[in-house]
Order: sequence, then structure tokens, then C-alpha cells
Amino acid sequence: MRLLQINSVAGIGSTGRIAADIQKTIQSFGYDGLIGYGRGKAPQGINAVHIGKTADNMLHAIKTRIFDKHGFGSKNCTKRFINDIKEYDPDIIQLHNIHGYYINIEVLFDFLKNSGIPVVWTLHDCWSFTGHCAHFEFAGCDRWKTGCHSCPQKQEYPVSLLLDNSKWNYNKKKKIFTSVENMTIVSPSCWLANYISQSYLQKYPTEVIHNGIDLSVFTPRYETLGQKEGLKSKYGCRNKFVILAVANVWTERKGLSFIKEMASDLDSDSIIVMLGVTEKQKMDLPPSILGITRTDRIDELAEIYCMADVYFNPTLEDTFPTTNLEALACGTPVVTFDTGGSKESVDETCGAVVAQGDLQQVRQAIQTIRDNPDRKEACINKSKEFNKDEKYLEYMTLYEKILRAKEV
Repeated sequence: MRLLQINSVAGIGSTGRIAADIQKTIQSFGYDGLIGYGRGKAPQGINAVHIGKTADNMLHAIKTRIFDKHGFGSKNCTKRFINDIKEYDPDIIQLHNIHGYYINIEVLFDFLKNSGIPVVWTLHDCWSFTGHCAHFEFAGCDRWKTGCHSCPQKQEYPVSLLLDNSKWNYNKKKKIFTSVENMTIVSPSCWLANYISQSYLQKYPTEVIHNGIDLSVFTPRYETLGQKEGLKSKYGCRNKFVILAVANVWTERKGLSFIKEMASDLDSDSIIVMLGVTEKQKMDLPPSILGITRTDRIDELAEIYCMADVYFNPTLEDTFPTTNLEALACGTPVVTFDTGGSKESVDETCGAVVAQGDLQQVRQAIQTIRDNPDRKEACINKSKEFNKDEKYLEYMTLYEKILRAKEV
């Protein structure tokens, strides 16, 4: 089997790491894999081909900013990439994020439609079935169900500063994305799968394969309470009950205002640690919040999860947050709003799911965890359900099933 994956990045970022891990998984069984990607650089050891150049990305971004036609730039470099695909001659094509200023969806899907090559498309967000946005719950918009227009999120990713072409985009994307006969959709969460079933992509079979994490990296870094206190001392939290919150970028969509409200009435024995704040945000935090800027060191991230007593995820919009999984794997219980796919990794043994925005429920859940702290093993056991080595085997099983069906 020869597998071609297409994603905005390769080996970096959440979707890039997923693509790289899938490639490593199939290669471990003797299959061949290649990733076509549009931005950044692929790490060593990843078999990958770059789609276009920086100038192509910039021109595509300009077309998006002015005309709101994201996905319809990069025409020539996509045609060149089609030649790469033909030369590689894959047995199956796996799509991930095909938004990101690097590929022309019309050119790509015209090739997919005529090639007869089976396609698997993992949707990491909702962009594929809207006229503009990647998520719509925070905005409370459901126009995607009948036809987008007058987009309330025109200035959200992918940002358009001038025109609103959401109606045109919706109709074009519907025609393009429903043109391929042999395509299977993969959703990382049941939440997103439900929305897919209500969209114009409902004609395609949909499988749920949750994202996985590396359990050799995210693992408890302490054996005794004394060692845990040592970690707390390292991060300036000695003798404190630590409530951790993590985001790549802290915005209202990630629950920033809820963190600040939580901090307003903390007892003196508790502290909130916010990981991922900017230097400016860090300066504006009250004393009851310790701000830490984003880290790219996975070992440091795992240490911070380990020193926390509870992980609070106040996200208001998320497909399937891996931060929940990372915290659980480090032995830290999770309290999350009932948002998107966030609740799909948490149960009463390892944390709590509370109504979105209800901080009283959050406080009660955290107090319950504080009164009953012996949850480390339950958290670790729950995280084992999301071992990346097993989750990405599910992709290989899916590929083999599709190829067998094609031979019949």
C-alpha cells in the first residue's frame, strides 16, 4: 500500500504530528507513505514534499483577505503537485486540513474525482462544510445547515478584511466536496460527526477515530507527594493547590474571561497557572494567577501537567482537545465545560464535565477532586484509551478495509 497524505503542515502542530504518526504507523508494517504539505518545514525522518513556495502562500492569503476566497488560490502550484501525485501513484489519499493558504480545492478535487483513487478525509474542524469559518458554535450561527450568507465571522480565520463571499464559497464547496465517489470521512469526535451528518457531506460514510497522544512522553514525573511538591517549587507554586489551564492562544473562545473570574475568589491556598499567555497578558494577570508563556518543549509541558492538582479546560469551541488527554496521562484529573468533543475524554472516575459557563459547578467539581485526590491511576487508565500507537492503527485498518472493498 502506498499512502499519500495532504495537510497544511507536516510533523509540526497537532495535525502535522497526526499525519507524521500515521505515516510512521503504516511504515512499521512495511507500507509506503508520503506527506504533501504547504507551510513550514518537515522534520527529518518524515517523507514529505512541499506544495508551492512562500510567495504562493502569500498570494493565496491576499486573495483570502480581499475577496474571501480561501481555498481558491494556489492554482499553479496545485497543478504541479498533481504531477507529483501521479508520479507517486498512491493507492489511497488521506486528506487532513486542506485550508491554510496552500492548495486549490477546485484543482485538487477535480483530480480526485477523475483519478478513482479512494479518499479518506479527516475533518479537524468545520471549514469543509461552511462558507467561511472553521467553527461556528461560539458565534451561535447555523447558516451552514441551509446555505451560508452574510457571515458574522468574516474577520475570523480565514480572515477577510473586505468582501463577504460566504454564499459563493458555500455553493462552490458543496459542489466540489460532494463530487468524489469513493470518499470516507473521519471525525476526531462524536460531536463533529453529528454536525457532519447534518451537512452536505452526509452522503459519505463517517468514522470516528479519536486523536491519540504519546504516552511515553505524557506520563507522571513523580512517585511521591514530596516529589510533586518539588515540581511545584520549581514553578513557584509550593504548598498551593494548583489549578492549571492551557491554550496555544488565550482568547475569549478559549475561556479567558472564565479563568479571570475564577481567580477573583480563590482561597489563599490555591493558585491558577495559565500556560500559553503572551508577555502582555502575563503583565495584566492578578496575583492569584501565575502566567507562563507558551513552551515548545514537550518535557516541560508534561512537567507542568504533573505539578497541577486539577486541569480546568474552559474552552467554548473545540473539536477534540488533546490537552485533556495530556493532563490525564500525567495523572491530573480534568474539569471541562460541556463543549464540542471535550467531554468525550472525561468521565466521573477522572474528572467532571459541567454545563458551559457554569463556574459554580466548576468550583464544586474542583472541590470534590480536592477532597478526594486519589485519582492518579484512574486518570492514567483513562488516557490509555487514547494511546496514539493504537489510535493510528485504526487508520491502517480503515485503509485496508477500503482497498479490499475496491478489489471486490
